[in-house]
This record gives sequence, C-alpha cells and structure tokens, in this order.
Amino acid sequence: MTNSILLTVKEKLHTLHLMQLFFLVLMFFFINSCSLMQATKPIEVVSIAKMPTIYDPPLPIELQLLDIDWTIYTPELMAQYLKDIENGDAPRQAFYSLTTKEYENLSMNMADQKRYLKEILSIIGYYRQIDEPKKVQEPN
Repeated sequence: MTNSILLTVKEKLHTLHLMQLFFLVLMFFFINSCSLMQATKPIEVVSIAKMPTIYDPPLPIELQLLDIDWTIYTPELMAQYLKDIENGDAPRQAFYSLTTKEYENLSMNMADQKRYLKEILSIIGYYRQIDEPKKVQEPN
C-alpha cells in the first residue's frame, strides 16, 4: 500500500512538473506571439540632398527723403535779414548754422551711410542668390 501511495505521489509530482513545463512553454509562446505572427519590414533609409528653404524677409520700404531748402547767408544777406527783423518783415523761423568743417562732417556721414546701405544690400543679395534653387541638367 505504501508503495502504491508513493507511486501516486510520484505520478502527481511528475504530472505537476509536466504542467509547469507546459505552462512555461505556453507563456513563452504568448510573450513572443506578437513577433512570431508579423513579418518584419526592412528599414528603408532615404537621404534627401536638398537645401532647406530659408526665409527671405522682404526688404524694408526704400528711403523716402524729403527735400531740404538750404539758405546760405552771406554777410550781405545777413545784414538784409537783420534789417527785416528790425522792421518786422522777417519770417518767423529758426535758423541753424554749420561751419565749413561741420558741413564736411555731415557730408561724410551721409556718404558713409550710403556705403553701408550698399554693402548690406549686396550681402542680402548674396544670401538670396544662395537660397535660389539650382537648376540641375539631367544627362541625356
């Protein structure tokens, strides 16, 4: 009787081990089932040799300078103007004066501004030219 009991216990243990093994194999298939069911797609690498477009802001509105009326007072014209002031006939306006050196400085400043604007516009033109798409000739 003990022999038969031991045999049934051994059978039960063997059955238990078989069930555990079956459970492990089943879990292995469940875990890997997603990868087993689907075919993997090869990765395709595409290189695009194209320069990205660069934002070219529009140029600002061109300078719209107003005319300046220059009045040059020589000693004779200044004497006449002072006489008109005494009589009350002179126009009511303020006058500014420049020495010859100050006028030369003003002229040099304006020339420097003009040069600077030309250089800036040429730099902008250069970068716009780079950004233009190049026309590639296809071989025949």
